[in-house]
Amino acid sequence: MKALILPQTIFVPALRIKDCFMSRFHHSVFAGLALTLVALTSLTNFAYAELSITVDKGNFQPMPIAIADFTGTDPTSAAQVSEIIRNNLKRSGIFQPIDKNAFIEKNINFDAPPNFASWKAINAQALVTGRVTKDASGKIKTEFRLWDVLAGQQLNGQQYVTDPALWRRVSHIISDGIYSRLTGEKGFFDTRVVFVDETGPKDKRVKRLAIMDQDGANMRYLTDGSELVVTPRFSPNSQEVAYMSFGDGDPKVYVINADTKQREVVGDFPGMTFAPRFSPDGQKVVMSLAKGSSSNIYAMDLRSRATTRLTDSNAIDTSPSYSPDGSQIVFESDRGGTQQIYVMSAGGGAAKRISFGEGRYSTPVWSPKGDYIAFTRQKAGAFAIGIMKPDGSGERILTEGFHNEGPTWAPNGRYLMFFRDQAGNAGSRIFMVDTTGRVEAQVPTQNFSSDPAWSPLLN
Repeated sequence: MKALILPQTIFVPALRIKDCFMSRFHHSVFAGLALTLVALTSLTNFAYAELSITVDKGNFQPMPIAIADFTGTDPTSAAQVSEIIRNNLKRSGIFQPIDKNAFIEKNINFDAPPNFASWKAINAQALVTGRVTKDASGKIKTEFRLWDVLAGQQLNGQQYVTDPALWRRVSHIISDGIYSRLTGEKGFFDTRVVFVDETGPKDKRVKRLAIMDQDGANMRYLTDGSELVVTPRFSPNSQEVAYMSFGDGDPKVYVINADTKQREVVGDFPGMTFAPRFSPDGQKVVMSLAKGSSSNIYAMDLRSRATTRLTDSNAIDTSPSYSPDGSQIVFESDRGGTQQIYVMSAGGGAAKRISFGEGRYSTPVWSPKGDYIAFTRQKAGAFAIGIMKPDGSGERILTEGFHNEGPTWAPNGRYLMFFRDQAGNAGSRIFMVDTTGRVEAQVPTQNFSSDPAWSPLLN
């Protein structure tokens, strides 16, 4: 096998998010810090082994993987890091972490090869070992190694030096590295989700814009609850969020910086603007503008403020979403008598209907990979989250229930989040499902929650 040649040191500004949004907002910087990434040399012949997992095959079985407790001089952080990695990989549905009580090799030396025979004996195909230490300056160094147990070789090894407050992010970055190396796809753990946090009685709900890590941790508020907020949407290349707010006068679309909380209104249109979404380059926002009994779709350039009308009908055209290359827009419309999904050029013009199943279709959103369009379908009192190809073929329902709505894609195009109302209208919660429908789990939130929107990868 061909040996892998690694660079000695790579500087990764992982905590500085690319920001191409040309407005008065400041660039997004997480505490002004940066991560240093160093590749760890192998303790054995460092070469790529054949260990991998094919996610889309029939009769899929998750890969058994052992995540050993990390060691080091900072045992509390070490235990937390390994537990987050364990939980991340399990939640993906692609890996099955082996119970630690089954481990035969207990005291693992991070600087030596593991006893592969002991890991084979418990049917582990991959093994993760790690160490967390603190230097004299107070920074923590987190190291990990990914081992192919069957081949007896190291697949990956890196270290991260950063501020102690960022140990959780490092855990997600390591999880992404493991996920990517074993699946061949990008990870999705080092991401955030903006959503609507809901508190109070049903007839007097307080709805605040909130943001959290993709696993529900580190939740904080972006708005104070004085205004009703709905439909937040992340920019694809910055930490800007577009959303609709019911403040004074007509409801408006705003853009808020998720770190500084500075916001500005997008356009000053007469009437209600709603259902905003960014273009793939982050330079435009496409949205609906209601006038009378109809609504049409408009695009606004965020730098020049030039506005282009994209549809011109007496129907309700809404929920626009760009294709990843920016050439097309998918949207919902009742121009044919019922809510259905249509696709048109990003510059407007003739639209082609692509939904032809039974029921009403809404909230379409294009996958980051461009291969699917996710949607909500209402049929006979049940709400389903599904996907179809951009031409409308291959429709597949992923989950169905009392009230499911509002799909949003993970940046790797493998998972979606959506919100589900509880029976009896008690309130809604956020759930995650994969594109096979095999993996489904609730995302923990402090309160009732709705309208999730997934961020791009942070690193």
